[in-house]
Amino acid sequence: MTVDKVLTLKEAAAFLKIPQQTMYKLAQEGKVPGKKVGKQWRFHADVLEKWLKGEKE
Repeated sequence: MTVDKVLTLKEAAAFLKIPQQTMYKLAQEGKVPGKKVGKQWRFHADVLEKWLKGEKE
């Protein structure tokens, strides 16, 4: 079993090379795959990579 790397909003924005504000907006609108844990967003790096390539999870 492998553990996926979980990214914060800041890390995910850097991973996608977009501003944090844009990442936050995309997450809130459901346009990027992520989960809100408490008050903070979390993103799986492998899921973001698939999303970026246009693959479905």
